Order: sequence, then C-alpha cells, then structure tokens
Amino acid sequence: MTMKERGDDLLQSRREKLERLRQQGVNPYPTRYHRTHTAHQAHELFVQYEKTAAGPAAKGPHVAVAGRITALRIMGKAAFLDLRDSSGKLQVHLRRDILGESYDLARLLDLGDFLGAQGPLFRTRTGEVTVEAQAIAFLGKTLRPLPEKWHGLADVEKRYRQRYLDLIANERSRWVLKTRSRIVAAIREFLDGRGFIELETPVLQTSATGAAARPFVTHYDALDQDVYLRISLELYLKRLVIGGFDKVYEIGRVFRNEGLSTKHNPEFTMLESYEAYADYNDMMDLTEELISSVAAEVLGSTRIQYQGADIDLSPKWTRLPMLEAVKLYAGLDFRRLKTAEEARDAVKKAGLEVDLEPADSWGDILNKVFEEAVEPKLIQPTFIMDYPVEISPLAKRMEEDPGLTYRFELFIFGREMANAFSELNDPIDQKGRFLKQVEKRRAGDEEAHMMDEDYINALEYGMPPAGGLGIGIDRLVMLFTDAPSIRDVILFPLMRPRELA
Repeated sequence: MTMKERGDDLLQSRREKLERLRQQGVNPYPTRYHRTHTAHQAHELFVQYEKTAAGPAAKGPHVAVAGRITALRIMGKAAFLDLRDSSGKLQVHLRRDILGESYDLARLLDLGDFLGAQGPLFRTRTGEVTVEAQAIAFLGKTLRPLPEKWHGLADVEKRYRQRYLDLIANERSRWVLKTRSRIVAAIREFLDGRGFIELETPVLQTSATGAAARPFVTHYDALDQDVYLRISLELYLKRLVIGGFDKVYEIGRVFRNEGLSTKHNPEFTMLESYEAYADYNDMMDLTEELISSVAAEVLGSTRIQYQGADIDLSPKWTRLPMLEAVKLYAGLDFRRLKTAEEARDAVKKAGLEVDLEPADSWGDILNKVFEEAVEPKLIQPTFIMDYPVEISPLAKRMEEDPGLTYRFELFIFGREMANAFSELNDPIDQKGRFLKQVEKRRAGDEEAHMMDEDYINALEYGMPPAGGLGIGIDRLVMLFTDAPSIRDVILFPLMRPRELA
C-alpha cells in the first residue's frame, strides 16, 4: 500500500467516525467550551493542593481542561490520553464506570482530535498529574492524520509550506515563534521606556524609496494609479520628525521584489526609529544597548551561540570605518585609489573575485570589495562606519570627507543586522542625490531610489538634525534562536508553487 493509499484509508476511517458521532447526536464542532484551566495551570493547581492537603493527596480540585489529543491508549473499560494546549500537556483518565455511555465515544477518538474533559485532579502511581474525567466533550474532529508518532516533522519543505503541521509536531518551532513574539515585545518596551512613540505609516505608497530595492507594483483602480508596497519605513517616519515628533519608531512589514534564500524573504519585518538632535554615534549607542538588553531580557544572557559560533553581545562593540576594514581584510587602501578606474585596476591586481559593472563608481567598487572580502569575516558584533556617498543617498555627508557619509551598518556572523545614518536634512543636497538615483534607474538599475517630490517638499519646511536606525527583526530572531534560515522565524514564508503534500 502506498503512502497516499494509506492516507486515503485513514481519511475515510475518520470521516466514518465523524458520521457516527453525528448519528449519535454529538456535535463534533461545537461553538465553545468553558475551560477553567490550561494544562499548566491545572498541573500547578494540583501541586499547590498537595502542599496544603492533610496527608497524601487523593482527589484534588475539579477542573475543566481542553486541548488536542497527542497520545491515546484505550484498554477495555479504561483509557488514558494526553491533551496538549499552548501551555503544555496534561493526562486525562477515562473510565466506563464513571462516564457511562459517554465512554463509548472514546472508540471514536483519534490522535489530533480536540477534546474537553471535566473532573478532579489526582496523581497516578507513576507520579503523573491527571484529570479523572467525569464528563468529556468533542470539540473538533480531525480528518487528516497528524505527523507520525509525534516524533516531529522532518520534511523541511512541508514544515514551511504547512506551518500548522510544523507547529503541531515540533516543540522547537513553537519555541522559536514564541521567542520572536517576546523579542518584539522587549524591543517595544525598550524604546517606549526611552521616550519613543510608535506610529504607523502607509504600506501602499506612490513612490517606492528609502532603500535600494526593486518594489512590488500594484494598481489602485479608484485613482487609476500604480502604487507600490513599501520597501522601507524611512521617509514617512522622517516626515513625522519634520512634523514635530522628536522620537518615533515603527515595527512593520516591508516588501522587496527580490530572490528567496536562507537570508531573504520578499516580505519581512523592520524596526525603524528616528531621534531628533541625535547622530549616527547616538544610533550606535542605541543599537548596542537595545540588542544587548533584549538578549538579556529574552534569553537571560548576552553571550549566545549561533551556528556553532560563540557570539558576545555585551557592550562595547568594535567600531571600524569601511576604508580601514577593506584595508585590514582585503589589503586594498582605497584612500590611495582616487578614481573608479584606479580602484578597478587594484581589484584585478589583487585577484579578488568581485563582480564589477562598467558603470560602477569608486564607492560602488569599495562596497563590492567590502561585501566579498570583509563582510563574511565579521563574526562578533561590528559597526562598519562611513559609507561612500554614492551608495548612501539618504545619509549626511561627512564634513571632513564629503565623499563619505555618516552611516554605519552592524554586522554579526557575517550578516548585516542594522543600518543607520546621521540623516540628510539638506533639501538641496537630497534632491541632487535623488536625481542621481533617477539617472541610475533610467540606465537600468531597478533597485535605485525613485524621486519623492513630496519628501523634498517636506524637507524644505525644515528638519532638525536626526539619527535614524533600521534593524531587520527576522535576522535578529534568527540570531537569538540559532535558526539557520529566515524561513524558520517567519510563520508563513513565501514558497515556490507546489501542490500541498
């Protein structure tokens, strides 16, 4: 018998049990159930009862619990089953002499069914806290069999495509996603405690800018206008700074029309925060304090392991200018290379495998050398500072070197974790940078920034000096949970089309 034939037989058997339940007047999908305790609460209730009971505890407090059946052992006139809810697992004991005719319903139970049970708590001879069921209720009949024997769902593709099965079968997957929720909550608590206010900005935008990325395009019929799913939170949050919010942040979804990989999903979550009267040095302090504090809060330590590497998140982190990093790790001194041609020749002589394009500027080449020769070596938290102006159209120029900007990126385990600037607040300079990006788009660079005339208009009303920070939430969760793929930390990642397994 093939696996498909076996699955079809099980499905047919469960459908027959469903019909028998209905014939017996049992509603297999009731509207609600009055649960008094979760599995964990019931267990703790009995433990506390044992501490106060006079003599050995027999039957304890009455509870009503509910959950999915994850183990089922029917032994004639008695049965044991395990109910699991989001808090944990609790054993239930069914007896014919207590349940009467209701006990016959046990024959119609399957692994995966949802069941409610009411009765007193007791501890079995093997020491397990258990509910002695005096009444049971079907709460949801399962028609498809769950992953074999609850040993976990090993098929990685199925885990991502059918996340609900992954969450049913794999305790670690539930832990990762619960930890994600705690990380986001801790970030909010951190920023709220420092006077930041959380606001929401548009997802549909008339100009896709704020990052170097290809956008998703859709059409708004009411206005007969193309609009874009946002690729960044940046420009609308900076409009809020212009409008008078000194400290503002948003945690939201952004969308980039790029490839799928272990590090990239086209829909992902960003934190962006902006602080008036601050600069990129303040943003480095904020980033360092935020990530180390959240690690301590959620994981209980600032020392973690990621994919076999020991990572120390405790302050202070290395701060290294990009030019120095490239000289240190790649052996190229770009300060001596004054033009793109000189930089291109030096890369070739060094034998570096860097994919250079004819239109690449000096700054483009510097960045490509950095990505190829330096980035993978940055295992411990490292701020790479002072990026070329050509690849930083929203960052303020350095006063001491106008070819560079007050910008940093944070790298941990060879991956970009954060990006931040001293924000460009000169409307004339900003418009000139946008125009150069528009030229790149016309030359075929689909990831170059679009012109945003309204943002320029907003800047002309005046924006204070400000520091801005962006952190990829998904990559941060990967780091904190030792997850090798971004798909492990996103509930429902986008997958290439395939029929359901």
